[in-house]
Amino acid sequence: MKKINRIMTNICSDNLPESRNFYTKLFDFNVDFDSDWFIHLISKDKKLELGIIDRTNDIVPKDFQDNPQGFYVTFVVDSADEIFQIAESENFEIISEPTDTFYGQRRLLLKDPNGVLVDISSPIEGFNF
Repeated sequence: MKKINRIMTNICSDNLPESRNFYTKLFDFNVDFDSDWFIHLISKDKKLELGIIDRTNDIVPKDFQDNPQGFYVTFVVDSADEIFQIAESENFEIISEPTDTFYGQRRLLLKDPNGVLVDISSPIEGFNF
């Protein structure tokens, strides 16, 4: 069987503390491990994980230490508008304010301190395809 036991996204960072603060202020992450080369965040219900690693660390291959291109991270939350308010109050970089999409999500786009596009979406109540 090709069972998956765990999946975790790791974001390469030039500033670990700034990245940690971005994700812990917006979402219900607790800091599980914090060092000068890696930070492990885990949701309060312990179901979701996010790693933040120093992009120049030896375990990150040189060819993958550049700023990200061609992907983004999506967080599905109860209210994209609530996250937007936090992002505004923290002066985080907002790419697109919350808007309703044709596929039934209210979507907010932010740029994290590392240049990662962060999609924050919440279901539109009562939406039917």
